[in-house]
Amino acid sequence: MKNLFLKTICLLSLVSYEISAQEQQQPDYVIDVKGKPAERYGNTLNLGAGISYYGYVGFFAPGATINYEFDIFKNFTLAPFIGASTFQDSYFWGNPGKPNYDPSYHYYNYRETIIPVGVKGTYYFDQLLHVNPKWDLYVATSVGYSFRTVTWENGYNGNVGAYQTASPLYVAMHIGGEYHLNQKAGLFLDLSTGISTFGLALHFNKP
Repeated sequence: MKNLFLKTICLLSLVSYEISAQEQQQPDYVIDVKGKPAERYGNTLNLGAGISYYGYVGFFAPGATINYEFDIFKNFTLAPFIGASTFQDSYFWGNPGKPNYDPSYHYYNYRETIIPVGVKGTYYFDQLLHVNPKWDLYVATSVGYSFRTVTWENGYNGNVGAYQTASPLYVAMHIGGEYHLNQKAGLFLDLSTGISTFGLALHFNKP
């Protein structure tokens, strides 16, 4: 199942790349129904850092993401992405009713790292809401697979999979906006049910 999912992600990324290559032969701006230039959002690299939240963890942790957007059709992009989040917590190993039964029974620290990989689909509302050209407003959905690793404190000999019951399927909703500093760069805020980030957008399709 994991191999099939990864192959699907790779296929979607390849399709996005081929579509982008074809669109590069067209002008950087297309014409909308009113005869005015319509903004293209693809060929954009987004680098963000912020906080992540996973329900099974129960608290916020530092996180970061990177993605690259390709135009698919008007006002819609797909972006292959990779993220990372890490946190430290503790887990009691042993018999809670007899904490002194064995001196090795106590709370052990562990560090978990989560790396989601997948594709983010984004729809921009600039034209619909007649947004100032300096701003981009959007909603998005990310779908992918989460790779998880856990490192335990020395001396722990219990179940190393104690906190690895979460589904590897990664699904996150987003709402966000970008402020264009100029034609080549902007600052964005992406609020997400997965990893919320503040970061820098680099545009490679602007004249």
